[in-house]
Amino acid sequence: MKYILQVFSGPWNRANWQAEEIIRTIRETASRIPVDKVIIGWYTDPSVYRETGEFLHASGIQMLLWLPVFAEIGEIAGQDEAVDLFGREVPAPAGDEGARFRFGCFSSRRNVQSVKDVFEKYFSGCGFDGVFLDRVRSQSFTSGISGVLSCGCERCRKAFTERGVDLDAVRKLYEEKGDAFFDTASFPMNGEFRLKETPARRFFEAKDEIIADAANEIIRYFKDKGMIVGLDLFAPAISRFVGQNYALLTKNADFIKPMLYRRTDAPAGIGYEYSLMKKCLPDAKGWDPLPADRELLETQLEALRNVPCGRYPGIEINYDEQLVQTDEGYIAESIAAIRGFGYEGAALCWDVMRAPRRFLRAIKDI
Repeated sequence: MKYILQVFSGPWNRANWQAEEIIRTIRETASRIPVDKVIIGWYTDPSVYRETGEFLHASGIQMLLWLPVFAEIGEIAGQDEAVDLFGREVPAPAGDEGARFRFGCFSSRRNVQSVKDVFEKYFSGCGFDGVFLDRVRSQSFTSGISGVLSCGCERCRKAFTERGVDLDAVRKLYEEKGDAFFDTASFPMNGEFRLKETPARRFFEAKDEIIADAANEIIRYFKDKGMIVGLDLFAPAISRFVGQNYALLTKNADFIKPMLYRRTDAPAGIGYEYSLMKKCLPDAKGWDPLPADRELLETQLEALRNVPCGRYPGIEINYDEQLVQTDEGYIAESIAAIRGFGYEGAALCWDVMRAPRRFLRAIKDI
């Protein structure tokens, strides 16, 4: 089984690490486990990537640019903000990091073009073998109901209408039904939830389609350059609320990294996102408690069986007392389960630079 490493080189205008530090950590890690790819970004200084890339390519390891799509990229490029079905700007989550998760409109031509422009301006000459597209979604319940009932701007109204969805009717149904708008007929562990209200179901299906159209345009742009394209996706159980339909998104990608984060008490953590959903929708029916920890992992791995591209389930190897309380046993359990399903490999998240070295040693011993 091969591994993907993630390196958060820093936000757009600030370096977290020097190239020498990155190379040292990757060399140390690759001496223990077979590293296939390194995802790195999105600090904009090209020298970090040129130097790191020389080492990686000499070592037979691919270097992919970690590139956010519908959030954060607005800090250095034009972005049309998302609004909810009530015409309100979708708020950023509370906290110091909240502004990073302010999402843009997913039907905006400007937003799609910004991804291409940022690549060309900052990264095109850095020697990347591919890109890893993050934030290919709408906001989640981290911004309350507004996050998932988005986007409702004029562009999106047109896009939804073209797919037979009247956003005014959807909004009125939500106002009438409240939490019952989200009642489901089946537990959504495989991402194929069926909301009982047809207009509600059609809203989310159309949202999936609009996001997939934008994503596939961006994918084709990079594929035409001969580059590898990977996607960062929510776990299947929670992916549909943010507009991530695996069947639509994986047709043209080379690989996906489903975030199977069972210990993450922050955005994209399965339990974290699910608990926010339950908090926002206390009276919605059909949403049973999540399965026990190991069973939850198995259900999510099972849901990936028919994905037509490479699968590198993402597991946390960082540790933080408040956000992600991982340990060697948890990591060993995750890797053993992934290996048992025969998938291409695992992605070690979020930032190998901050992973305790004892965790990396434990991976070698599995």
